Amino acid sequence: MSRALSLRRSLLHLHHHRSKPLSPTTPPPPKPIQNPFTPLYPTRKFCTSPTPIPSTNSEVRKYIGYTALVIFCGAATFYSFPFPGNAKHKKAQLFRYAPLPEDLHTVSNWSGTHEVQTRNFYQPENVEQLEKLVKENNEKKARIRPVGSGLSPNGIGLARSGMVNLALMDKVLEVDKEKKRVRVEAGIRVQELVDGIKEYGLTLQNFASIREQQIGGIVQVGAHGTGARLPPIDEQVVSMKLVTPAKGTIEISKEKDPELFYLARVGLGGLGVVAEVTLQCVERQELVEHTFISNMKDIKKNHKLLRFVINFYVPNDIYVVNDFVTSGIEVQISTPFRKDQNWAAAFCNDFGLSAFSMVMKLLSENKHVKYLHIPYTDAVVVVTCNPVSKWKGPPKYKPKYTTNEALQHVRDLYKESLEKYRIAAAKSLDDNEPDINELSFTELRDKLLALDPLSKDHVVKINRAEAEFWAKSEGYRVGWSDEILGFDCGGQQWVSENCFPAGTLAKPSLKDLEFIEKLKQLIEKEEIPAPSPIEQRWTARSQSPMSPASSSAEDDIFSWVGIIMYLPTTDARQRKEITEEFFHYRHLTQAELWDKYSAYEHWAKIEVPKDKDMLAALQERLRRRFPVDAYNKARKELDPNRILSNNMLEKLFPLSETN
Repeated sequence: MSRALSLRRSLLHLHHHRSKPLSPTTPPPPKPIQNPFTPLYPTRKFCTSPTPIPSTNSEVRKYIGYTALVIFCGAATFYSFPFPGNAKHKKAQLFRYAPLPEDLHTVSNWSGTHEVQTRNFYQPENVEQLEKLVKENNEKKARIRPVGSGLSPNGIGLARSGMVNLALMDKVLEVDKEKKRVRVEAGIRVQELVDGIKEYGLTLQNFASIREQQIGGIVQVGAHGTGARLPPIDEQVVSMKLVTPAKGTIEISKEKDPELFYLARVGLGGLGVVAEVTLQCVERQELVEHTFISNMKDIKKNHKLLRFVINFYVPNDIYVVNDFVTSGIEVQISTPFRKDQNWAAAFCNDFGLSAFSMVMKLLSENKHVKYLHIPYTDAVVVVTCNPVSKWKGPPKYKPKYTTNEALQHVRDLYKESLEKYRIAAAKSLDDNEPDINELSFTELRDKLLALDPLSKDHVVKINRAEAEFWAKSEGYRVGWSDEILGFDCGGQQWVSENCFPAGTLAKPSLKDLEFIEKLKQLIEKEEIPAPSPIEQRWTARSQSPMSPASSSAEDDIFSWVGIIMYLPTTDARQRKEITEEFFHYRHLTQAELWDKYSAYEHWAKIEVPKDKDMLAALQERLRRRFPVDAYNKARKELDPNRILSNNMLEKLFPLSETN
């Protein structure tokens, strides 16, 4: 500050000696009367006439001096104050030293794509504390949105006004080994749950890609694993305890208030805070994971083909036929038979079958199956998981390539790309840069994408390198289901995942593969820098009406397809550019595919448009698929003050006076 005063005195001194003196014949101007209500800084008047210019050089120099003084003081303040480590608030970016208030909590989702700050972040330790919290905030009409682990890409649980998190309510309360059921507090994470019940020989029927979700959250958004005979995870819920603002704590189940129970299983946190959940489990078992690479031609053939396992007896001869393959009417067999429409019955009559079974080769023959489609290539990575055979045991297989050999092509591409972008020298001088030979495939992919994430040609090279990596990574892996049924999703990313009907196991529509073909054609036509993979999974139907896989037909199957763009950088400008490109990518898929295939986004990945017309169209679209009126009616009864809501829920399901 002393330097600022010295500068001011120097400017005044310079002004005194260089200003032209007033003429002795000119009377000095009258001194204006100071108005005590005059603002400190002159305000700009809105008029059509130009602002008058000061009439003398002295006045010009005076304003120049004041301006210089203000700039100097601002610069001195900026560089004099320390930069504390908690200076992360968005409003502090202009003055980078400004710290967060001590009572302000910053909560973001895992990918860092959605973030809020709130002074109200509650973590009750038991049901009693939760009940008191909900009651008090309902009386004050203060929002406390339920939030889980923050893994949802769209931040569906975030709210600036306040949040309640059940991370401290994470106990296994009861295990019924005979019925294979477990009752848990809703804040328990998936991995903690499976670890807590494995001593009873139990586990969950299915798993999503990762294990860090809280049970309350994974159920409420309708999350899923994969397996055409296995439903989404909400179908494993047999009863729930909800803490509601209007009706207090209620217990609902298939037997007790079934209508509300099915509605609340995928309730998006808007009908009550899920405090406890009773889940139907299965026996714990080891699985064999088989990973191999295929192409779309073979996938289309094997996806629809039927596999017969036939044992039959004909007088004087015994025939045992395995792996008998057919595609509808066209039957491939060396023995002649009648080819009419009722070919299965005719086959049985002609050959005296005593028993036969028929299943779809990929979707039904495997308990779990998923495809990883690689854009700009014809490669499809197929991952199947099945229980270890009690008779054969785990398969004996020796990989053709080591892990290093499988990764070598990706490492070479990374080195070439560093040279191309002329940053190899900087990387070699960076002591924090890890050894390239210690990086996993997903880490290498992130680093490659970070070099030029929006270059289509660069992304194509990365995708082709990934296809080669998977081709050299074919093989088997054996482990418990909670260890096997996961997937390294890579780093932070934008995700859009859609669910749509794919027929039944008996009569597959093949819309699932057609959707992928159209999507890949769209990517290539529009030259979208789409990284791998496009992940495709399947589930059976759900009875929860708010589930994207809801259906009244028991044998319906649904396909789930996810598109992504990674965020491999912390640079704000680059992340913004990737975000804009991703939403362009997503918009194109929406315009070309969603209505055609009756596709609806996963609740944890749906994004609310800012445009009013687009929002209105989304609201109308949701009404065509989901019981929005019934959902809003339940919200109004259980949470009339909408304290469990947030901006996203209000826009997706606006409440009116009639509902």
